[in-house]
Amino acid sequence: MASSELFTIPIPSIKSHQGGSIVCTSPAPQVYVLTWTSPPDNRLTPAFNTALMTALNVIEFNHPPGVVITTSSISKFYSNGLDFKLAVSTPGFWEDSLYPLFRRFLTYPMPTVALINGHAFAGGLMLAMHHDYRIFTGAKGYLCVNELEFGAALLPPMSSIFRIKLTPPVYRNMVLEARRFDAKAALEGGLVDAIGDMDTAMSLIKERALVKKGTTGVYGLLKAEMYRESVTILSAQGKDAAKTMEIQEAEKKRKAERAEQFKEWKATQGEKAKL
Repeated sequence: MASSELFTIPIPSIKSHQGGSIVCTSPAPQVYVLTWTSPPDNRLTPAFNTALMTALNVIEFNHPPGVVITTSSISKFYSNGLDFKLAVSTPGFWEDSLYPLFRRFLTYPMPTVALINGHAFAGGLMLAMHHDYRIFTGAKGYLCVNELEFGAALLPPMSSIFRIKLTPPVYRNMVLEARRFDAKAALEGGLVDAIGDMDTAMSLIKERALVKKGTTGVYGLLKAEMYRESVTILSAQGKDAAKTMEIQEAEKKRKAERAEQFKEWKATQGEKAKL
């Protein structure tokens, strides 16, 4: 499928990441494909997030309304999520970088399709979930929320989209088991709308007449109402914005307090406490 290149947004290098680019091509009129390349695994760094926001702005304000498709040129990864150490050490990362990106996709004024070509883990899957449609190539990769495995709290702005778009059993299995969904399981669980490639994405766009949906000017407003729980949480600032380290510090405090209560109770039991 021939595509014309419209523009390229660079992803600047930072200390721990080499950077890359986001290239916008158009395989059909008013269909905009954003292909990102940020080796080795397309982490959602501040630089990546800013570049992607810029690309969305260029499409909205410099091109006719249509459909946005996102994908990766790195065959193994759609996105491997955050660089967690960088995220927690960057002031304002959550409320000034990550959550605005999620909110931008969630309320974008034209249809969005995530063409997931490889692993989409943690924040990478969250990004895909904030698209309107998802297509999983299925040749390789898994969809997974694996915060359980690396000991990170799942914050409300991250989890609300799963509560809205998935059934409770699928959400439970995803979060509390860190289950990895292959293409078949992802389709059965409602994480994706189809299994296929770019041709599948183009067919979905044609069959649902998606190119026309953003032309009346209310598409983003309708989504903002549909997903207002997530929009509100993603828009929180200051003391109202949930932060990973604050939540985990609160959990440490809770455990310390309960451990002390248990110690005091045990001391009163003497020989009776055979635990």
